Amino acid sequence: MLSILRLLGQVLVYGAVALATWWFSVNPVYRQAPAGMAQIKLSFKHGGARIADCRRLTTEELARLPSAERRPTTCARERVAIAVRLAVDGELLYDETLEPTGIARDGAARAYVKFLVPAGPHLVEAWLRDSKRAEGYDYTLRREVMLEEWQNLAIDFIAEQGGFLFR
Repeated sequence: MLSILRLLGQVLVYGAVALATWWFSVNPVYRQAPAGMAQIKLSFKHGGARIADCRRLTTEELARLPSAERRPTTCARERVAIAVRLAVDGELLYDETLEPTGIARDGAARAYVKFLVPAGPHLVEAWLRDSKRAEGYDYTLRREVMLEEWQNLAIDFIAEQGGFLFR
């Protein structure tokens, strides 16, 4: 009789835990964006051009180097800062200059930002400069998008694939 009571108690406790887990997994309902809104995320990691161009070493410079370190050219590691802009329907939402990461400033610059916009059609424009030029942009994209309610539009940047990617 004692084992039946123990078994019944375990069933009740496990059932109560399962019921509580189910209840808290569906209530309250969580939405990442309010009703009638969509989300645009700009997220990328990219390294800009090197600040100084590679140069060829002279024979005297090569002779001074240890034999294991002899190479015909030398390149500075430091990279330029990346300028990024994002506009939706003509309104500038993001305008930043991203510094390279790392102690030697030789790592990729990173961006991750989110914006809430009303659902519906939008004109999205993106610009990025990763070279030594002082003005203008190396990559631009202008695209009309239709955003549904609670949709997430991810904007990535991959230079090898032509620049900005909308997903």
